[in-house]
Amino acid sequence: MTISCLLRIRPALAKSFFENGQRAFASHAAFAEHAKLERIRNIGISAHIDSGKTTLTERILFYTGRIKEMHEVKGKDNVGATMDSMELERQRGITIQSAATYTVWKDHNINIIDTPGHVDFTVEVERALRVLDGAVLVLCSVGGVQSQTLTVNRQMKRYNVPCLAFINKLDRMGANPYRVLGQMKSKLNHNAAFIQLPIGVESNCKGIVDLVKQKALYFDDQLGLTVREDEIPQDMRTECDERRHELIEQLSNVDDAIGELFLEEKTPTPQDLMGAIRRSTLKRTFTPVLVGTALKNKGVQPLLDAVLDYLPNPGEVENLAMIEKKGEEPQKVFLNPARDGKDPFVGLAFKLEAGRFGQLTYLRCYQGVLKKGDSIFNVRSGKKVRLARLVRLHSNNMEDVNEVYAGDIFALFGVDCASGDTFVTDPKLELSMESIFVPDPVVSMAIKPTNTKDRDNFSKAVARFTKEDPTFRFAYDPDVKETLVSGMGELHLEIYAQRMEREYNCPVTLGKPKVAFRETLVAPCEFDYLHKKQSGGQGQYGRVTGILEPLPPHQNTVIEFTDETIGTNVPKQFVPAIEKGFRQMAEKGLLSGHKLSGLKFRLLDGAHHIVDSSELAFMLAAQGAIKSVFENGSWQILEPVMMVEVTAPEEFQGTVIGQLNKRHGIITGTEGTEGWFTIYAEVPLNDMFGYAGELRSSTQGKGEFSMEYSRYSPCMPDVQEQLMREYQASQGIAVPDKKQKKKN
Repeated sequence: MTISCLLRIRPALAKSFFENGQRAFASHAAFAEHAKLERIRNIGISAHIDSGKTTLTERILFYTGRIKEMHEVKGKDNVGATMDSMELERQRGITIQSAATYTVWKDHNINIIDTPGHVDFTVEVERALRVLDGAVLVLCSVGGVQSQTLTVNRQMKRYNVPCLAFINKLDRMGANPYRVLGQMKSKLNHNAAFIQLPIGVESNCKGIVDLVKQKALYFDDQLGLTVREDEIPQDMRTECDERRHELIEQLSNVDDAIGELFLEEKTPTPQDLMGAIRRSTLKRTFTPVLVGTALKNKGVQPLLDAVLDYLPNPGEVENLAMIEKKGEEPQKVFLNPARDGKDPFVGLAFKLEAGRFGQLTYLRCYQGVLKKGDSIFNVRSGKKVRLARLVRLHSNNMEDVNEVYAGDIFALFGVDCASGDTFVTDPKLELSMESIFVPDPVVSMAIKPTNTKDRDNFSKAVARFTKEDPTFRFAYDPDVKETLVSGMGELHLEIYAQRMEREYNCPVTLGKPKVAFRETLVAPCEFDYLHKKQSGGQGQYGRVTGILEPLPPHQNTVIEFTDETIGTNVPKQFVPAIEKGFRQMAEKGLLSGHKLSGLKFRLLDGAHHIVDSSELAFMLAAQGAIKSVFENGSWQILEPVMMVEVTAPEEFQGTVIGQLNKRHGIITGTEGTEGWFTIYAEVPLNDMFGYAGELRSSTQGKGEFSMEYSRYSPCMPDVQEQLMREYQASQGIAVPDKKQKKKN
């Protein structure tokens, strides 16, 4: 139902609701600056793909009077969700960048960060959780605990973030919140229990039961604006009593006050239960589970109440910084979150973004007060910046403020820094906060601008995106003469390629990167080469004799040159020219066009001419010697072998081992903990392309892998044959047919 339709049906209700919202935000700037610490919440909304995070955020903003109309994520009304401000997000219906906003609910100031669900954008979730005090873990009542839920859960554990669970999409066919609770206990190892129960699911979803206050809550009108309290339905009373008893039992295991009441067989009051839920949630020993359907506007207001009741304010979270002095061990310092401004300002930059007005730096204030016009220092670089503007963010809109206090999330313009930098107002404070964990990229692709005239725009785009996103890497590989980009997945790189075209008018071509193969000798080979040329005037004369031999396997990526000559057959001034000729030939082998490596050029003897010898003659003699060794010696092609580490749930162990074997991998070790296994293997890089997609599809998206260079090793004969044939074909050399060879 549209807003205009609601105004026709229930004008008094809608009008009073919007007026209240507007009044709240007219005084919001003043409230935000002077809010007490207890009245602030910094929360993130995290979940697997398509669990309803952005829809839930949209409803929260609507019910708190922050926006006047609700829009859908897919952008069917050509508007799209408020928090999906990027055009690509609205077209694809996915969140790509985390977006920050703030709102007011029951005189509490709530800072919210809506995060992406795709594993490709995991760093967005990582840096949001680094600066937040609490989180709402959204779960789909049909999908339950999925792959990214597990990742987000690990991230919350890493930063010790307390969370509420919200089981969303009760209106969907096949909704089963009870199964989801079971998965939370078995897969996430959460001590979790319902504090709300649904009154019907699927198309029969009418409302929810609050087990703490023992009331039924109904959301009567189409937009869910009015919440009506009522008695618990008769047919649900037995189930509600059982679930409430289960809640008390779970809490008694982790909270002493409830434990005593449980042993004395006393019934705890709603206040007793709320106090116990809050204490155990803050300690991360219990996870309260709420239910609802954001799309059908049911259960959002009780979730907001639970955020105020059970998640911590900035004063209830311990934030540490380290004092690092030269020659001394780092000392831990607890930051003071009080909003009285007595302590010097300490803030952490957690996200960079190139906005319409230059670089926008998102910061969280952990201690003290920062005012417009103050100067701040970057602890890492020592640079001083004077602040001309402080802003608070609402998606891609911003509102100017005069000052920010401990616990606030805000943004600055024109600050040159990196993600994870600490800022202070007092340069004598040698404090630095723990930076953000950045996972290593897993997928690399070759990239180049489609049109060569777009190179300037291409370099601008790459410079911006690599600064904004630490998991997006860019490098030029001189071995294969290609520019490579690396990221967390093929979708990740595809999105950046599209953004280059849209935002910088620079279409790019992505492709599979080449592998840097190497060529080396199998056994030592002697050479004796004479370069002699006479065509009138001064001639060219140079003779080199020696041995080209393979180096030991641990040195198969280098080439060496040694001068073992005795006497004056090869004058010393010509030895550097011989080395230069050898190194030039090593740049491109004659077998497959790849570099030579793992070789030692031993110059034993030679001959020169008193007039015709020159540096050029000896350089060409050295090159001729290498060509002769190509004809007489036994050569092989080396390929890079990667150390691969795969982590996935135990039920997929056989599948993963089978995949690695198919890719010519050698398993070097395995280990397992808490239902997960880790396999260590060595796999040729040439066989690793496309593995990220294969691993995710075969492990329901739960598998992760990382790889790093291990060593060079001889490649399979069929691979060597294929490389040689491809190179000879590219050089226009006729390739003899194997069958023809046999006949001859």
